[in-house]
Amino acid sequence: MKRIIVAGAGKIGSAVADMLAASGDYAVVLADRSGGQLAAAGVSGAVERRELDVRDGAALDLILAGAYAVLSAAPFHLTIGIAEAAARAGVHYLDLTEDVASTRRVRDLAETANSAFIPQCGLAPGFISIVAHDIASRFDTLDSVRMRVGALPQYPSNALNYNLTWSTDGVINEYCEPCEAIVDGHRVEVPAMEEREEFSLDGVTYEAFNTSGGLGSLCETYLGRVRTLNYRTIRYPGHAAIMKALLNDLGLRHRRDVLKDILENALPATVQDVVVIFVTVSGRRQGRLVQDSYASKIYSRRVGARLYSAIQVTTASAACAVLDMLAAGQLPALGFIRQEDIPLEAFLANRFGAAYAQGEEEALRQRGRLAHS
Repeated sequence: MKRIIVAGAGKIGSAVADMLAASGDYAVVLADRSGGQLAAAGVSGAVERRELDVRDGAALDLILAGAYAVLSAAPFHLTIGIAEAAARAGVHYLDLTEDVASTRRVRDLAETANSAFIPQCGLAPGFISIVAHDIASRFDTLDSVRMRVGALPQYPSNALNYNLTWSTDGVINEYCEPCEAIVDGHRVEVPAMEEREEFSLDGVTYEAFNTSGGLGSLCETYLGRVRTLNYRTIRYPGHAAIMKALLNDLGLRHRRDVLKDILENALPATVQDVVVIFVTVSGRRQGRLVQDSYASKIYSRRVGARLYSAIQVTTASAACAVLDMLAAGQLPALGFIRQEDIPLEAFLANRFGAAYAQGEEEALRQRGRLAHS
């Protein structure tokens, strides 16, 4: 039985640990520096819980000794230390970060590592890159690749039209850091929270705007092959204007600890959420300009005896699927592996990746009901 270390006992880390342990194929250790966080994780008795401060390099080396892989679900600013420990221990490394600088360091470590390094294994970055690459591969030449993803409350009840569904640090980071894109064939950085647009899907109006990290490594992969490539986060209309006032007018982008405290004490968490995934690719096929799209909505659901939010389902399932494919020999066991290197068909066929296939089926049923209403 392969031993897996999951670093971080938050909403996503605990879901990853529980899903892996429930498969019966992995011995899972859930590590966190907070005993209270571990106690509140709600994982099954099959998961070993261990207090560990990942900033303690010696303790981290000790827990990784003999492990098959470590999966970082810790805050983004702890990612590099965990990746460096994985390289020292020679164990496989996966993470969920959207932080661009951390991923660059992971890529550097992979060049000399004796194991696989697979960053950004969540929803966005993560699954969204797998989908976009799969669609883009069907074209002779590409014009544009546009990716839109959002984790939203099903029942918004405040002016921000938002509830906390995952890492507050992660949300703030993607709202503040520069965003990569390809514009007119050139790789550029564009400001977060800008280039707002509105669109409708299944009769619901959304807004979308630039956020950092969602493209993963796609800018590098598609540079010179596409005119336009961008990623934007989906929210309900009105959210961006208020967040920009907080970040820019009140200067809270420079006081992230204050902003985090405000959000966590003003916005309730919810498991009644929906993840919206929308990818549109245009280009030429057999000389004709055509467009293909992928749209899916995934809702909170029960997995076994536990109710998971939609963002837990999508993020944890994606990470578990990639790890499971690695363990099954479906992915290279050495070097840096990009999300777009992962075949969509194999991902959806995986027992964990099947959560996304179920989302596709639900979206098709919903559109069928709308068409006949």
